[in-house]
Amino acid sequence: MTTAVAAPFRFFSLQVVRTRRLGPSLARVTFAGPDLHAFHSDGRDQSLSLFLPHPGQPEPAVPVELGWESPRSGEAGSGGGWWQAWRELPDDVRAVMRSYTLRALRTGEDGHTTEIDIDFVLHGVEPGSPVQAGPAARWAAGAAPGDRVVMLGPAVADNRAIRFRPPADTDLVVIWGDETAVPAACAAVESLPAGTRARVWLEVPHAEDVQDLHTAAEAEVTWLVKGAAAGPEATLATLRAAELPPTTHPYVWIAGESGRVKRLRRHFVGERGIDRRRVTFVGYWRQGLTEEQLREQG
Repeated sequence: MTTAVAAPFRFFSLQVVRTRRLGPSLARVTFAGPDLHAFHSDGRDQSLSLFLPHPGQPEPAVPVELGWESPRSGEAGSGGGWWQAWRELPDDVRAVMRSYTLRALRTGEDGHTTEIDIDFVLHGVEPGSPVQAGPAARWAAGAAPGDRVVMLGPAVADNRAIRFRPPADTDLVVIWGDETAVPAACAAVESLPAGTRARVWLEVPHAEDVQDLHTAAEAEVTWLVKGAAAGPEATLATLRAAELPPTTHPYVWIAGESGRVKRLRRHFVGERGIDRRRVTFVGYWRQGLTEEQLREQG
């Protein structure tokens, strides 16, 4: 007898069905498509890879026929297979690849996924912005129903691309995230069951970026509007000054700009004495580097 094992990830061909501006810095894009019947996720900070077309292309150029796995390593994103074939495409042809987190999914009566939401940060899109907009921000700002993308995402609900995993004995959840981590952080807070205590800090560039957050947990959520002058020191000072509720088994999740994330991890582990095994930290981006440059650095 043989046992079939479902591949944990696969490619999904999707189309935009609607868009919504959440604020000056954030846009929500809703995707659908027949492939989503095989999309499964437990949510929280579920990580995805999104492939976007260049301007003028009807769809992104991704060698999906080679499958998601690398034959050399068995891991997505390294070695041969689709990854190598994608890397060998000309720069102006190869699909733009960016990492995102799932904000929400909806299912039909049969339990299969029918739509997913992904929130995009629109850095540099505003007129007169001091930073240059990247290809994903430009795409999201102009996304319209019918636009086609490819996603590398989970076909198994509980997969290794979910990092938010409070231990069973957790008596306090602590969360910090910048605007790039807001979608994951909000999804994580919304997933917390009733009776869970949580202390949450979310940083956004503008007051209009603040969102309503609904959760059954006993969560105190503080939105921090960064402004032009805010930086790592201001973030660290805010967390140092914060009084946490009494706790014996806290769990900490920190995500956003990698330099700031590392400093906050040192604060929670070194200054507050929280067991490093109970601190999840994820660098979604690094100041001054593109995602391509980060990928080259490994």
